[in-house]
Amino acid sequence: QVQLVESGGGLVHTGGSLRLSCAASGIMVTIYPMGWYRQAPGKQRELVAKINSRGFTNYVDSVKGRFTISRDSSKNTVYLQMNSLKPEDTAVYYCNSQAWGREYWGQGTQVTVSS
Repeated sequence: QVQLVESGGGLVHTGGSLRLSCAASGIMVTIYPMGWYRQAPGKQRELVAKINSRGFTNYVDSVKGRFTISRDSSKNTVYLQMNSLKPEDTAVYYCNSQAWGREYWGQGTQVTVSS
């Protein structure tokens, strides 16, 4: 059974930083693509960052240069380091994985950036 558990969200001021963690079980984060998505109130869920099995990463344009996705095989955990946060980054952030023809989601963690 695949489980993805996010943590690290919270309330920060504009310009602040947060690091989100996604602890995975039932799936190896170094073998399957892993991603971070976010959903703001009244908006569709959007891809923020992804990392594939080879370690290649890609980001939505709005976070390039500010966010970094990474993984730790020893902890089987994926991270999203978020710097220079803006109010428009406010959203629920979800961890995602795709394996065996299915998608898996965590429960989400709230990130709120105050102006």
